[in-house]
Amino acid sequence: MWVSPQDVTVVTLLADPDAPTEIAQRMAPTLSARLADKSGQERRFEVEVVSEPFTAGTEDPPTLIRRIMDRGSAENWDIVVALTDLPLHSHGRKLVVDMSHEHGLVLLSLPALGGLRLQTRARRVVEEAVLSLAGPRATGAEGPPRSQPLLGPFVSRLAPVHPGPVGEEETADLRYVVSGPRGYLRVLGGMVRANQPWRLVPGLSKALAAALATGAVATVNSTIWNLAASLSTPRLLIAMVASVGLMIGWLIVDAHLWHRSTDASPEERKRTSLYNASTVMTVGFGVLVCYGGLIVINLASALFILNDRVFASMTRTPLHATEYWTLSWFVASIATVGGALGSGLESDEAIRAAAYSKREQERRRMLQDDHGD
Repeated sequence: MWVSPQDVTVVTLLADPDAPTEIAQRMAPTLSARLADKSGQERRFEVEVVSEPFTAGTEDPPTLIRRIMDRGSAENWDIVVALTDLPLHSHGRKLVVDMSHEHGLVLLSLPALGGLRLQTRARRVVEEAVLSLAGPRATGAEGPPRSQPLLGPFVSRLAPVHPGPVGEEETADLRYVVSGPRGYLRVLGGMVRANQPWRLVPGLSKALAAALATGAVATVNSTIWNLAASLSTPRLLIAMVASVGLMIGWLIVDAHLWHRSTDASPEERKRTSLYNASTVMTVGFGVLVCYGGLIVINLASALFILNDRVFASMTRTPLHATEYWTLSWFVASIATVGGALGSGLESDEAIRAAAYSKREQERRRMLQDDHGD
């Protein structure tokens, strides 16, 4: 697609609700000026953000491209950049971006950009893609060459991104994918980032209440004082790992977060393992944040409650900074187990809402409905 320098190019950021919309809204205010500055042809750009669930009901890139094309044609947009927080796959590879120069379309899967510096990376991809679509190109009857990479800086800066295969019958004419272990870790990190695992902490109010109650009782228990004073650092680490692992496993099993696929194909098995790995990491991140918070709260309680004479008489150990830290650490492990039991009072819907992005929640609801049918 080519637009003359005198015209105003309307760039629409079509974003899924929640995180993609937030990313689009943050980049929109400065995107027009950045595009005009980089184009170098006195071209003007107008950027608008449209938030709607264009991925509802499908993860198939060709279907999404057709939806975007129909939406752009109906609104007479010049260039449409669609952003989603769903991980997309094409020909067995993890999709980063699909582009159609003929129709002025871009489909960007945000998880493929990784979990760090997502805003910066997304803005860079959008800028390079829009400039590629709006720039003058010698497009004949055959369209843009499918084998010629257009986003050189994007590839060099965001390795392991590389051009992917595009079928002759597809609307897209250029595709970038990630592959290999580094690509897997990049997408996994992006999926965890999209799930926003920090939301799990306030989403587990009943579990946290049970953990705090357990910690308060354990802090004033002289038996716990003796146990904490006798435990070595390796045993404290084992207790931490065991309690955190129990909490993660309990949440996943009790809330039915583990994804099971009825399709036995290798591609679907890989996709299922990716979703389950992101679930474990998302829940694990949230539980570790809770664990760290429990240590801080237990330490504050111990500093306020404990008496050095009483503690020394019970444990035959002076109450110093090491004893405060050891007791708080051990009590946090005990409280985490209590929190795991308390999480059974949470509804499955509340845990899913805290653990997953809106797109992922919709995807899982659809899978459950399909299995029920």
